[in-house]
Amino acid sequence: MTPTTRSTRRPHRAALAVATTAVLLGGTTAAPPVAASAATVDTSASYVLVNRNSDKALDVYDLATGDGARISQYTRNDGAWQQWQFVDSGGGYYRLRSRHSGKVLDVSGASTANGAALVQWTDRNAGNQQFRLADSADGFVRLINRTSGKAVDVLDFSTADGADLVQWTDLGGTNQQWQLVKLGGSAPGTFTNPIKRNGPDPWLQYHDGYYYLATTTWNSTITMRRSTTLAGLSTAADTTVFDLSGRPGGCCNMWAPEFHLLDGRWYLYYVAGQNVSDYNPTQRLHVLESDGANPMGPYRFKADLGNTWELDPSVLRVGGKLYLMGSAMDGTQSLTITPLSNPYTISGARRTISQPTLAWEQQTAPVNEGAEPLYRNGKTMIVYSASACWGPDYKLGLLTLTGTDPLNRAHWTKSPNPVFQRNDGNGVFAPGHNGFFTSPDGTEDWIVYHANDSAGGGCDMNRSTRAQKFTWNADGTPNFGTPARLGTTLPAPSGEPGT
Repeated sequence: MTPTTRSTRRPHRAALAVATTAVLLGGTTAAPPVAASAATVDTSASYVLVNRNSDKALDVYDLATGDGARISQYTRNDGAWQQWQFVDSGGGYYRLRSRHSGKVLDVSGASTANGAALVQWTDRNAGNQQFRLADSADGFVRLINRTSGKAVDVLDFSTADGADLVQWTDLGGTNQQWQLVKLGGSAPGTFTNPIKRNGPDPWLQYHDGYYYLATTTWNSTITMRRSTTLAGLSTAADTTVFDLSGRPGGCCNMWAPEFHLLDGRWYLYYVAGQNVSDYNPTQRLHVLESDGANPMGPYRFKADLGNTWELDPSVLRVGGKLYLMGSAMDGTQSLTITPLSNPYTISGARRTISQPTLAWEQQTAPVNEGAEPLYRNGKTMIVYSASACWGPDYKLGLLTLTGTDPLNRAHWTKSPNPVFQRNDGNGVFAPGHNGFFTSPDGTEDWIVYHANDSAGGGCDMNRSTRAQKFTWNADGTPNFGTPARLGTTLPAPSGEPGT
């Protein structure tokens, strides 16, 4: 649409809004109320702002991170580019900071004119970056700019993805009304997935009153967040527990972190390589050691674990011995196991224990990876990810140790069917790369995993962390059920505060 078209349509819309107001007030023309809003926000939380007219979300267009990038509306997906934190500026005004870019909502050029574009800009706490909340009916709010006194507005009542956001005289139209959807705002004793947006390859443990969660960063930092509740993880701050940038080979591509309590210390295993690429040849396994019993460290580098390409480290315990599990190339990408003499020292040759031989393991590409240990009533199992993460049919398979030697491939039995997979009806695609934890009171078993929101989702940082309780089949194998739809209210793990 050209600027000329915008200017010719706008007065018609404005006149209609004012006329409607006049009718509602018995023929007396009056502007909408501009008194300070009674609406309140939680400055520690993230919000998605959904427009009343279009039902689309306030969005950083094209996932931009630069100053001046335009702000639009887009179908709600709760990505970081649609998450906003309200930063208090005083006097009832706030800046809206993007969780994606770290920049704030800004009226371009500090303009006071109708139609001035909404962009993102480095936070200067300027008046054109400050907005107050004005109440509308049914819990919706308008966002009124401090410099111009005008409202954040979807241009021309558009309902299209990518439609521009501008400022316009506050007329109270539905295209100026926004619903504030607080993420992670579950009632006590409940939670909703995801528990972390942009959280692939999750590893979660409950320890001494807190949940601890680490996920892939695809940069040189290893981060962790913690919360006393599962719901609280969605808004908890990430803390850097180690920076690999000073280590040879450590830069730029950290993923699949796991932390295990072994012999009174935490050992944090991870993959790192030279660049951000899934299959760059520099990917290696490494381990850090904590100074004590705190999962968040401090950590120091302990050892490299092999000198060839390998992914997705985890630790298996059988008969009082430790084994390093991973994924390496053996004709195809296969599950591997290597004996350890202690948590950081390899003591034997790496062996293959599973290759992607079944049709469902080859659906996108032949892959076995992400091996995770699971124990139940003396039974030792491995739950692993199969197919490939860049397709919607990434899923989980099961190996059971039916012999006595975990290094012997013949002593493992593979289940013929996947044990956890996509559910189109619930909008869950490519569920995989999981971990396990128990509820605070020890009575429930839980799975944590990542998944995509659409069949077109990729193998990237847009995957989100989800969790759900699982049960057991009569034969002692896990029953993970169906992956839950995002936003579904679920009971929190037993023993949490409020349960």
